[in-house]
Amino acid sequence: MMKKLLPLQSASNTPQGQGHQHQSQTIRADSGCNNSVTTSLVPIPPYEILLSLQSQSLDGHLSLKDNEGAAKDFGNIHHFPPLAVLHPKTVSDISRTVKYIFEKGTDSEVKIAARGHGHSLQGQAQAHQGLVISMESLRSPEMKIQTGEFPFVDVSAGELWINILHETLQYGLAPKSWTDYLHLTVGGTLSNAGVSGQAFRHGPQINNIFQLEVVTGKGEVITCSENRNADLFHGVLGGLGQFGIITRARISLEPAPKMVKWIRVLYSDFSAFTRDQENLISLKDNTFDYVEGFVIINRTGILNGWRLSFDPKDPLQASQFHSDGKTFYCLEMAKYFNPDEAEVMNQGVDHLLSQLSYIPATLFLSEVSYVEFLDRVHVSEMKLRAQGLGDVHHPWLNLLIPRSEIHNFAEEVFGNILKDTSNGPVLIYPVNQTRWNSKTSFVTPEEDVFYLVAFLTSAIPFSTGENSLEYILNQNKRILDFCTNAQLHVKQYLAHYSTQEEWQTHFGSKWGAFEERKRAYDPLALLAPGHRIFQKAMSTSI
Repeated sequence: MMKKLLPLQSASNTPQGQGHQHQSQTIRADSGCNNSVTTSLVPIPPYEILLSLQSQSLDGHLSLKDNEGAAKDFGNIHHFPPLAVLHPKTVSDISRTVKYIFEKGTDSEVKIAARGHGHSLQGQAQAHQGLVISMESLRSPEMKIQTGEFPFVDVSAGELWINILHETLQYGLAPKSWTDYLHLTVGGTLSNAGVSGQAFRHGPQINNIFQLEVVTGKGEVITCSENRNADLFHGVLGGLGQFGIITRARISLEPAPKMVKWIRVLYSDFSAFTRDQENLISLKDNTFDYVEGFVIINRTGILNGWRLSFDPKDPLQASQFHSDGKTFYCLEMAKYFNPDEAEVMNQGVDHLLSQLSYIPATLFLSEVSYVEFLDRVHVSEMKLRAQGLGDVHHPWLNLLIPRSEIHNFAEEVFGNILKDTSNGPVLIYPVNQTRWNSKTSFVTPEEDVFYLVAFLTSAIPFSTGENSLEYILNQNKRILDFCTNAQLHVKQYLAHYSTQEEWQTHFGSKWGAFEERKRAYDPLALLAPGHRIFQKAMSTSI
């Protein structure tokens, strides 16, 4: 059974640092685009260009006032107001707008940022005195689902993953890889990577895409895949919005389970914790479907908090467990199943648990629906918002750390820098590099197994001391400084740097290809200025 599927069409000739340096030469697009752009000695004020955009025929609309919302994001740290916000209804709206600004050439200082659900941390989806494209306005045409041997869903890049989940479940299907939070847009996560506890099996979300539709920095609309315009396809995946704006994606699906066995256990020994995590992700078959972990620092009553959603395997042992003043490591696992498979599933789970070295008193289990499990973080977020804590600062720090260096990292960071407290969850779990496509723009440590360590901290506005933004930013700096001084081969996820030199170091051996793709697909460096990677037009003489 299948909804009518409309193929993505290629329309390559149809009408997203703050600084921009003016250049006197003509820059000619040289990657299949016949457009040329020129420059004059007097730059055109950005507002004049955006004002003149109103003459363009659009299905959506352009807003030139009351756009303060586009200067905010989840991080709540950087606020760069745009001059205008485009609310597109069609891909053509985006294409015509980008092409119009591109054809102004270096006369224009207008930058363009695509904004999804506003979940950026460091202003990456903002465009100071530029144009923000509100991708959530781009919801049509409706999702198209294909069943069969290689099922997939075609969706707008402005669609939320939670909506995709609900729609595909009607066909007994679901995407293979997720983020922990589903109220994010497709284009947003695919521009980064999209990582969660399924990544050790299926890789990140960028590894589970069949096809994309992209509007380049020249206004071209290009359909791309592994076999068609592959350079753009790989470049855009994990490309931080630097080469084009993703407008549609064809996402791989698999049969969806109905239920989840959800398990938590604790460790006091870091070596045992990581050894068990690594063993679980090394099993080819008959392992868990989801493996994550988190660090618990100086918290009391841990197990009492779990009792709201989990049941202890041994209530008497659990009641006698005390955690005061210690650091523990929680291993979180999930096994997907259908109700008629419960007995076999439980036998398999018992076998896996028998091979682990957790503290026996801390085994807690729960059974929930597949949707309830995947959408668990949103439930917690709603509780925080109900307490008036929805608009705090989120100075999150996400690191990818090679397995060979994780113990050195943990000893210093969890033993010294964070030994007293933590202002939010600290996730830590391993993934297999073999599940990551090295052709994409995303960079990982060069080891077979590496760890995601995510410091998901919150800072209360106008506070002082350990709850302040200044304190947590300084704490993040101490962690990064340690990594640098100890010469750890760490990569940042959702990275934020101030200079191109730092970005060059981040991309390492991939920098040359990254720069070439920028020159080919966004030569005027119009797109995604919030990352501060390319702050001026790409000279053809480079």
